Amino acid sequence: MVDFIALHDSCREPTVQGRYVTNNMVFPFLDRLEGQFKIEVIGRSVLNKEIKSVTFGTGKYKILMWSQMHGNESTTTKAVLDFFNLIDSNSDVAQYLLTSCTFKVIPILNPDGAEVYTRINANGVDLNRDAQDRSQPESNVLRAAFDSFVPDYCFNLHDQRTIFNVGVTSKPATVSFLAPSHDEERSISETRGISMQLIVAMNKELQKYIPGQVGRYDDGFNANCVGDSFQMLNKPTVLFESGHFSNDYEREETRKFIFCALVAGCQAIAAQDIAAYPQADYFEIPENGKLFYDILIKNADFVNKSLQNGTDIGILFKETLVSGVLTFVPYIEKTGNLSNFYGHKTFNCLNNKDIEELKGMKEVFDLIKKK
Repeated sequence: MVDFIALHDSCREPTVQGRYVTNNMVFPFLDRLEGQFKIEVIGRSVLNKEIKSVTFGTGKYKILMWSQMHGNESTTTKAVLDFFNLIDSNSDVAQYLLTSCTFKVIPILNPDGAEVYTRINANGVDLNRDAQDRSQPESNVLRAAFDSFVPDYCFNLHDQRTIFNVGVTSKPATVSFLAPSHDEERSISETRGISMQLIVAMNKELQKYIPGQVGRYDDGFNANCVGDSFQMLNKPTVLFESGHFSNDYEREETRKFIFCALVAGCQAIAAQDIAAYPQADYFEIPENGKLFYDILIKNADFVNKSLQNGTDIGILFKETLVSGVLTFVPYIEKTGNLSNFYGHKTFNCLNNKDIEELKGMKEVFDLIKKK
């Protein structure tokens, strides 16, 4: 039995870390790939930046992956680089995947958005709402890759915000999955059912490492979303959402779990034992809730006397790029009775020790005092 965490430790790519990931960081790594890796420029962005793909493997089952469709969602890109290192390792796992599957991976689909750390592209368009119109060059690059490669399976790789919890629990949704819908009724076609079973296989592995921290993303149908669009074309598609792990705002722990999910999913495809994972177990994965704040301040009126008694404050971080450095700027999202919410960090102002700790977080403390 393979220890996926140990496997990741041996494959982790040290040259690309943190949340801010661009072509300039990824391309030097790609330039070092040799042998079985075919690297191509498959198109260009609005601002003429190169979009590259990496193709490898000789197997029957074809898997298309793309990351950073949203430029500020980079965790899966890091995990993909780790996956490349696994493939390059000549291990038994690597050889099995290479001989069973053929992969085409687009590490950064939206390089313009990545450069300025935004969800949208340089024309202000969300590429994941452009699947039908394909009004943007990046959308056409992805669709051309899909049409020419003719995948059997698609992995749509994303990040999600820190607000998500699992079900109604106090556990963060460190990884979430979705088998996208293919119609308004959210019915289960053969291919959507396969997507669900792949997610069950990946969840089974992840529960060994992050029990209770895997969620299920909302499956509302939107034909303009790429996953829904590819599902409509009868290609089993899985949406990956990288989320928060305790004290891991750089998502260096989460990249590990995404790597584990990628390997587990690919192994299930390679073995073609997908039928062993019951569709019904997909619905046992709790849906994402939205019950987290980055910082939850209880009884903030003990610091700011102008607030009503028992007032709580929910603070979120705005990820802000300043001179090429990503910073996390706190802002107040909500005030009131937040007793049904959780904080990745929680401070109760009835406790003098918590107040002293807050004073050391000047930006946050000033927010409370000025509210």
